[in-house]
Amino acid sequence: MTEVVCIGTSDAFGAGGRRQSAYLVRGPSSSILLDCGVTTVTGLAFLGIERNEIDAIVVSHFHGDHFGGIPAMLLAAMYGDVRRRPLDVAGPPGIEERVRNVAWALGHPIEGRELGFELRFRELPAGQRTPIAGFEVETFKTHHAPEACPHGVLCRTDGRAIAFSGDTGWFDELPARVAGADLFLCECTQDRRGYAYHLSLEELEPQRRAIDCGRIFLTHLGREMREREDYRGFEVADDGVVVKV
Repeated sequence: MTEVVCIGTSDAFGAGGRRQSAYLVRGPSSSILLDCGVTTVTGLAFLGIERNEIDAIVVSHFHGDHFGGIPAMLLAAMYGDVRRRPLDVAGPPGIEERVRNVAWALGHPIEGRELGFELRFRELPAGQRTPIAGFEVETFKTHHAPEACPHGVLCRTDGRAIAFSGDTGWFDELPARVAGADLFLCECTQDRRGYAYHLSLEELEPQRRAIDCGRIFLTHLGREMREREDYRGFEVADDGVVVKV
């Protein structure tokens, strides 16, 4: 059975005390991490999840709350886990340069280190299906800050499909991009329509029937969304929640 463990489900500012974006997808024989925000290492430790379980990290876009935790993951793999298995890090074009630059800026450069394991960077052009760590991964462009190279992600394994919006505002092609997914992790930062690069409950509610997915979990919730008691029939992700797919 495939399952998703929500490691971090907050917006960029830790609304409600939650951690930043990270979702562990467990397939029959391997696991991938969708996003790796700066709080991911802490979240995995809190939930008792071994970092060595992760075969690949798939990044939706280049904002710190979605990929800024990779340098700490690599450092922990070297010194805490003594990792020996290869690790794939995949994402939008430019993923290797971005990760190397962030690691250098944080004082943990990859260059000149003997990692002890093979680190493989993979670029995921939009619309192309790529086999990664036992999963078939496909990305699609979303409506978010263009300098962050925003993409949504579809990952398939064992006859199941998990869709992840990454960060995005509404765009008319979104329902078609995620159609048929068994689970859709959909960002919903805002209660009401406001900032164009993030979705709101006000926008999603009338589109519910157009989004043809088995289950929809709202995530990346901002402060006002976390304070709501009624989510208009949507399920809501939270740190530590496990979803069977």
